[in-house]
Amino acid sequence: MVVELISVGTEILLGNIVNTNVAYLAEQCALLGCSLYRQSVIGDNEGRMEEMIRQAVSRSDIVILTGGLGPTKDDLTKEVTAKVFQRALRMDDHSRERIEGFFQRRGGKITENNWKQAMVPEGAIVIDNDNGTAPGLIIEDKEKGKTAILLPGPPNEMKPMFEKDIAPYLRKLSPEGIYSRMVKICGIGESAAETMVADLMDAQTNPTLAPYAKTGEVHFRITAKARTEEEAEEMMQPLLEEMKNRFGNAIFTTEEKVTLEEAIVELLKERKYTLTTAESCTAGKLAGRIMNVAGASEVYNEGYITYANAAKEKLLGVKHETLEAYGAVSEQTAAEMAIGAAKAAEADVALSVTGIAGPGGGTPEKPVGLVYIGCYVNGNVSVKKCLFTGNREKNRDSSVVQALTLLRSELMK
Repeated sequence: MVVELISVGTEILLGNIVNTNVAYLAEQCALLGCSLYRQSVIGDNEGRMEEMIRQAVSRSDIVILTGGLGPTKDDLTKEVTAKVFQRALRMDDHSRERIEGFFQRRGGKITENNWKQAMVPEGAIVIDNDNGTAPGLIIEDKEKGKTAILLPGPPNEMKPMFEKDIAPYLRKLSPEGIYSRMVKICGIGESAAETMVADLMDAQTNPTLAPYAKTGEVHFRITAKARTEEEAEEMMQPLLEEMKNRFGNAIFTTEEKVTLEEAIVELLKERKYTLTTAESCTAGKLAGRIMNVAGASEVYNEGYITYANAAKEKLLGVKHETLEAYGAVSEQTAAEMAIGAAKAAEADVALSVTGIAGPGGGTPEKPVGLVYIGCYVNGNVSVKKCLFTGNREKNRDSSVVQALTLLRSELMK
């Protein structure tokens, strides 16, 4: 069953509002087992809207439109869709009563244009709007096997309507649902990770395997289409086990919502380790990622932001001679920062970051994007050299992810 999404509204087209509806609907349709190949946005123009709806209906089984169901003259979705399906509009007494009751409950005055929302295409299924005035509509052309679903634009009206009425309607048409598992990997680049499973992706049918790259991470989604979640799990398990065999400890979770920092905090708790951080170029971003985890206070008590060399010496005990000989951005300084932070905080584990985030400050010997990350774990120190090529913000974000990846790697040893 092929579904196409159309978002109606000039305010969306011009970027005045963020189109969160389409992300929600795309995800929900996928979970219901629908095939989704196209998403479109159209402004409040009758001619262009008609052309787009006709094209969508010609190539898809179901077209879901959001927005343009209000009382004003530029709300044209219902009128244009009715024209495409060759349906006349008529007053729906049930919808008129609900609109009247809506205004009475709120003590507002009904203007004449509000009755426009009670006009519905002949033969349409009317979906009550429990959170607004514009009803939803399902227009079916059973002879051609085509359906248009019209939903109000405000998310607080659209989402409840979809969950209560539209999802059950679609579920009857598509008895199979889509279920997925996520395999999240760190420490292996996107190209290398994809190469390692290229044969699995070439041979995929059901379940399927798809990569998603994040900064410093690679996520693989395993997806199966089945009638029940239990059936899907059984189908996905062999592929999940094969992924574990190939990537081993590089997999930090197989849970959709678990983040890298959450996985690390759990490791620290298991080992009963405490953690501290010493940051220069990241200026607290690393500590922030860790402290975003609920329960992180069990393992993280204090940290240090030492942007200036004097702060590195005073708070972390970095030797003046080290800074003079090697500079603040160096393997030696990163190591001493980690050791000093662990000592100052009386922590079992310490992470340090020192580098040149940019846009200025680089030299031929030490270019922008050069970062050293130090990791201290119970007396053992390791330092990783990184050279990033993004802008200032990306370099700082990449530094944080690489620091977390290094920490996890050292904890897994």
